[in-house]
Amino acid sequence: MIGVLATFALREALRRRVFAVVAVLSVGFLALYALGVWQAFDIADDFGGGFRGIDAQVVTGATMFGLSMFGTLFLGAVLGVFLTLGVVRGDAERGLLQPVLARPVSRDALLGARLLAAGAVCGGYTLALYCAAMAITGAIGGWWPDRPFSTGLSLALAVIVLSAISLAGSVVMSAAANGIAVFMTFGAGLTAGLLGQIGRALNSDTLTRVSDVTTWLLPFEALYQSALADLTAETVGFTRFALQLGPLGGAREGGPLLYVWAIAYVAVVMVAAAAAFRRRDV
Repeated sequence: MIGVLATFALREALRRRVFAVVAVLSVGFLALYALGVWQAFDIADDFGGGFRGIDAQVVTGATMFGLSMFGTLFLGAVLGVFLTLGVVRGDAERGLLQPVLARPVSRDALLGARLLAAGAVCGGYTLALYCAAMAITGAIGGWWPDRPFSTGLSLALAVIVLSAISLAGSVVMSAAANGIAVFMTFGAGLTAGLLGQIGRALNSDTLTRVSDVTTWLLPFEALYQSALADLTAETVGFTRFALQLGPLGGAREGGPLLYVWAIAYVAVVMVAAAAAFRRRDV
């Protein structure tokens, strides 16, 4: 039953005009990124590796691609939120939910199907955008991530976590309120990552501890940091040190346990959402 509902939800998502807008914006993002990569590597070549012990190609490639990963995460998160923010309460207010639940379809199955559809669309979109940016970086600058598979997987899973949070929020909040709440949660996660970066720079145990706890309570941020760390996981020497001082300073190894926790987190969020949905009149 969940598979059938997920298929219909996926078809509904793909029919929305929002995907035409997403396609245009994605092409624009990749075009601007390609221009930036071209200019960055051109400038790096002019230095000719002028700083002893630093590989200019690696620093340029990792820095530019790390910046593109934030754009990829943001665009994937926006898509995930807009596909799920009005799934329950929004559809109920428009009278679209009642005919579905009048049939032998459980509320748990409906939520599960919606998550599968949103995860497939948003996760697939995130991976596609990630692979496109990686291909652009490799083609122009000849640089590739050290761990491309785990980096892309972390980004896609981060977007799925945000989609689950948005879907759960749709049970108890209106579409507008849910959208605001989810994006504020997204901002809180990014702020926690920034606090951790500042805390490590200042050698502040308090800031670092608060950041670590918050990023694991909001695992999409921990997944993003893990993806950044995987970019240069095999890089050694002063080049890696230079990268840690720049835009990739928020990179933190997550390890296999992070993936387990992210999946468990989504499961807990969906169980809570299902419990709230069963008590709600539609």
